[in-house]
Amino acid sequence: MGDTTVRTLNGPEAAAPPKGDEKGRQTAAEGTLWQRLRQPRRPRIWIELALIGVSYWLYSLVRNAVPEQKAEAMRNADWIWRAEHAIGLGFEEAFNRAVNSVTWLIVGMNYYYATLHFIVTIGVLVWLYRRHPGRYAATRTVLFLTTGVALVGFYLFPLAPPRLMEGQNFIDTVLVHHTWGSMASGDLKHMTNQYAAMPSMHIGWSLWCGLTIFALAKAPWAKILGALYPVATLVVIIATANHFWMDAVGGILCLMFGFAVVSAWYGSLPFNLPRLVQTPPRPLLGALRT
Repeated sequence: MGDTTVRTLNGPEAAAPPKGDEKGRQTAAEGTLWQRLRQPRRPRIWIELALIGVSYWLYSLVRNAVPEQKAEAMRNADWIWRAEHAIGLGFEEAFNRAVNSVTWLIVGMNYYYATLHFIVTIGVLVWLYRRHPGRYAATRTVLFLTTGVALVGFYLFPLAPPRLMEGQNFIDTVLVHHTWGSMASGDLKHMTNQYAAMPSMHIGWSLWCGLTIFALAKAPWAKILGALYPVATLVVIIATANHFWMDAVGGILCLMFGFAVVSAWYGSLPFNLPRLVQTPPRPLLGALRT
């Protein structure tokens, strides 16, 4: 008796769906929309290239727009240097000078610092796009979030790298060996903010690359290289006096933030998502007409 009826255009009366059913269908539709938003999608090359280009432009713009604040950056560097010594881990200066005494090694590290940061990261992104399209968007978003939160660190905690500290014996290896290296050294130093050392994105990006390769590569040698890459990067950034080891800790924390947000959104680590994107079958034309 509680059901209502409606008259259709074709004649006979049909029972209208109960209000409870309508609410159930609405809830299901909302659930389906939420699921679709969280569903991995097939990446499109032109969108990805635009995203990467715009993101890097914004990153460079914001990073370099942050006031250099030399006095504060120097105070923060002194504070970190004292804190490291207080816990018995202020080894960067001795390591920097020891490695600098081996010319071929430090020159190689200068070029490593200047090039692999971008080459390896772009290479991993291309590999993900081609071989793991179902995991690409989530894993790429981790990198974007890591870089985004790093900008907050650059703004709130300007920090001079060890090579710029006054009253210390750190060696700027790019200047000493006249190699094409860090944009924060030599003739290129005016093109970037020299006091954006905390957190280290060399560590954030290299660890992202290393974890991605180690988790998804099949060849054992590739997994080994993936595991060694962030370790080698840590050695390089300290040997070249571009970072304190505590800057590396900051980069790791930024990466953890990126993974936490993406894992909460997708309900899984990006590496555990399906490798391929499942394209839903298109309904038949006849089914659409019925």
